[in-house]
Amino acid sequence: MLVIGAVFVDVKGFAREKYMPLERNVGDVQVTAGGVCRNVAENLVGLGLPARFVSMVDDDAMGGQVRDGLAAMGVDVKHVLRAPCGMGMWLAILDEGGNLAGSISRQPDFSPLEAYLDENGDAVIAAEDGVVLEVDTNAAISSRVLALAKKHGKPVYCIVGNMGVILKHPEYLHEMACFICNEMEAGRLFREDYTTLGPDDMLEALKRGSAVAGIPAMVVTMGPKGAVYVDNRTGEFGFCPPPNVEVVDTTGAGDAFFSAAVAALTRGAPLSQAVRDGTDLAARTLQVEGSCAK
Repeated sequence: MLVIGAVFVDVKGFAREKYMPLERNVGDVQVTAGGVCRNVAENLVGLGLPARFVSMVDDDAMGGQVRDGLAAMGVDVKHVLRAPCGMGMWLAILDEGGNLAGSISRQPDFSPLEAYLDENGDAVIAAEDGVVLEVDTNAAISSRVLALAKKHGKPVYCIVGNMGVILKHPEYLHEMACFICNEMEAGRLFREDYTTLGPDDMLEALKRGSAVAGIPAMVVTMGPKGAVYVDNRTGEFGFCPPPNVEVVDTTGAGDAFFSAAVAALTRGAPLSQAVRDGTDLAARTLQVEGSCAK
C-alpha cells in the first residue's frame, strides 16, 4: 500500500486535573512524531500490510530520526524526502479525560513533494496495489495522484486533515474507493450540523448525502456513539456500536480506525467488517498514550 501524506511533530500537553482554558494547567508535555499518514503507515505495517511512504522530513537530526524510526518499524521510506520545512507541527491540548481541548497546526512546505510526484509519481503508483492519500496536502498533489491512480486502476482511500482541499474540490470524492471521516467533517462536507444526531439519524443523513455527492462508499465515525457506513456500489449500510474502554488519549484513534478499515478492504473484506476492524484498533489506541497502539 502506498501512503502519501505529511509528517508532523506532535507537541501534546496532558492536563493532570480539570483543564481550565484561561489558567496555568499542571500536567505533562510530550513531543512525538505524528501526522495522519505517518500514523497510518505505522499502523498498516503493524497490521501486517506492507506500506511504502511518500512524504518529507526536515533536513536535520530530528528528520533523520523520524525517517529511521519508520524504517525500523518496517515502513519502506525510500520515497521519504529530506527538505527544509519538510515536516509540519501540531500543538494539541488534552483535557483531564484525554479528550482534545484545542489545537493549532503548521503545515509543511509541500513544493518538494509536489515536484517529486510530478517526476516520479507515474512509476511509483503503477507499482502498488492501492493508495492512501492525505487529500489536504494540496490540490495539485491530490489531483495528480488521483489521475495516476485512475490511469493504473488503483483504488484510493482518502484521509483528511483540515478539509480545506475537499471543500474546494468535492469532485475528488468521486474517485475514492472509500471516504472515511468523522461526524464534524461530514457535517462540513454536506453543510449540516450532525453533532447532535444519534446513529440512526446519522445513517439516514449519510445515505442521502453520499448518494447526492456521488461518493462510492463512505464511513462516518461518531466517537463514543460508534460509526455508520454506506456502500453505494453494493447497497450495504449499517451501524457499528462503540467499544467500552477507558480513554487515556484520543489522538490517533481516527487514524487507527482508518488504517484497520483500509487494511480490511484491501484484503477483500466487506465494508461492515472493515468498520468493525477499524473500531477494534481505534479502541486499542484510545487506551494508550501516543498516536498508535503497540
